[in-house]
Amino acid sequence: MSDDALTQVVRMLAEVVGEDFLLDVEVGRDTSFNEDLGLESIEFVALADKLRDHYGDDVDLAAFIAGMDIDEIMDLTVGDLVDHIAATEAAHA
Repeated sequence: MSDDALTQVVRMLAEVVGEDFLLDVEVGRDTSFNEDLGLESIEFVALADKLRDHYGDDVDLAAFIAGMDIDEIMDLTVGDLVDHIAATEAAHA
């Protein structure tokens, strides 16, 4: 399940930042959105839209990060998001 979520998140990131950008970065669970990918806020919004389109309203990126402090948000990794998706889907299964 989480492998599927990881594949989906990587695909969505490629759509948001462009596949050419991701050629230089191997995206995995430990990839940080800030330091490794340098995602801007507008790209986070685009990613949130893609997550909602794919998973529905249950996977709400804004709500997920709303409870975090700035350091947690800055350190957020792809794996953190994948775990959130997996937990959300398990709760609604």
